[in-house]
Amino acid sequence: MATMRLEFVAQDHSVFSGDVTAVQAPGAEGQLGILPKHAPLMTVLSPGEVVVQREGAEPLYFAVSGGWMEVRPDQVTILARTAERSDQIDAARAEAARARAAQLLAQGIRRDQRALVELSLKRQIVRLRVSGRRRGWYGPTASESDTQTKIE
Repeated sequence: MATMRLEFVAQDHSVFSGDVTAVQAPGAEGQLGILPKHAPLMTVLSPGEVVVQREGAEPLYFAVSGGWMEVRPDQVTILARTAERSDQIDAARAEAARARAAQLLAQGIRRDQRALVELSLKRQIVRLRVSGRRRGWYGPTASESDTQTKIE
């Protein structure tokens, strides 16, 4: 099976470096699927889930809070603002942060703070979804869906 090199770094650490068979990432205009020999491109990453497929191994799941991705036929480079692997996310802490952000939005906050709180809420929902991958859970809870509806 064809592979490509993935160099995945966050601001403060190397996240993953190795040969992969596919990468899925949250591009600015939707989810991107990258395979070896993909046409070159550069894109902004939105907060979301990065999935790394390796030959003969289980996929790796990461929560990212945005960044950049460069694709060349034989290499993908991801520069993320923050990145956490699914097994490194503290789900209880992410849920507490999600609840705080949702509460702030429900109470009403100043316009200049609203975008930051909405971004925090989205980041926590992504972290919860990605942390759920290791437990076999793949979607938002009812409360997360309700909160997502409120911010749209």
